[in-house]
Amino acid sequence: MQIDFHHATTYVVARDAGFEHEHADTIAYAAQYVDDATSSGTIYFDNCALYNRTSSAHKMLDLRNTEELANHEVWMPFHFLPGNGGLAAGLNPNGSFIDKIVCTPNSPVAQEMVRDAILEKNRVYGLHRLGVTMHVYADTWAHQGFAGVLHNVNEVEDAEETDNCGVFDMGLADILRDALDDTIPPLGHGRAQIFPDMPFLRWKYKNGQGIWVERDNTKDFLDAAENMCKAMRRYILGDPDANVSGLTPATRQQIEKMFIDTVLVDGEERHQAWLKAIRAGKFTVCGEQNIDGYFARGKDSWKADALGTSHDLPVHKYQKHFLESSWKNFHDAIHAHRFNVVYNILPKYGICAA
Repeated sequence: MQIDFHHATTYVVARDAGFEHEHADTIAYAAQYVDDATSSGTIYFDNCALYNRTSSAHKMLDLRNTEELANHEVWMPFHFLPGNGGLAAGLNPNGSFIDKIVCTPNSPVAQEMVRDAILEKNRVYGLHRLGVTMHVYADTWAHQGFAGVLHNVNEVEDAEETDNCGVFDMGLADILRDALDDTIPPLGHGRAQIFPDMPFLRWKYKNGQGIWVERDNTKDFLDAAENMCKAMRRYILGDPDANVSGLTPATRQQIEKMFIDTVLVDGEERHQAWLKAIRAGKFTVCGEQNIDGYFARGKDSWKADALGTSHDLPVHKYQKHFLESSWKNFHDAIHAHRFNVVYNILPKYGICAA
């Protein structure tokens, strides 16, 4: 999924779940920032304080993607959560280890990840961690069938649309060939380009095991939004087992219409269409909300607020509000998320990730 879903759709779903604008805005920013926090390393301050940040993403052509440890530390816990074949802890899917780490929508692993975020909601970084969790949770639908490691299970061949949306000048298979997809490593859905990320697309492809896979992104994205809403309602209640409803019928209909009607290949263009729709009151639950834009870098970013600049400097001037800043809370949240997924959850399923 791209910024249109992780930021804008997440915001609408959070509002429908019962969050007020300020908290929904934090959740949505954190959800998108998972894709943009590509820097790691120690921040040095002029008062001798230190902060060690970590990254939750690599760009697809980043050389770190060729390192197995980097893949296990970034792609698996944040973007391609291992699904254990959709089976409970203690059970194994047929096949080999790779079949355990292929991403599966709403798997028991994913549900346990959501559960822990709810149980730890009272942490200072609770809302930021919820945003991180919603990013990973949503991606279990978009990234299903792919794994966050270099492996031929991620091969994509003979891709084609099953319902012509009219946005492509050539077939999906031709797009892949023109993009020289064989130069892109078989990591995650890199070989599928952005096809799994477009909410309006219905398509099919042959995977690395020679099996034809049919995908209806609109249906998958709606299912993700529905389950995210339930998770966020439970978060508000502080009860991971609460019996709650999903999206209200009006919001579900409005989200589905936005998915279908926003037929744009570029994710940022779709994002701007979503922001315009939210501000115009197209989503009843939000009213005519002047939702903030999203800025991963620059003077309006979380990073600039926390460090005084979004640039990495040898030494940063210590900001008095640093400890309470959203940038620090986000990085604390991804530290907590990764530790919990890698060291507490995945081992229960026989998965050693790092």
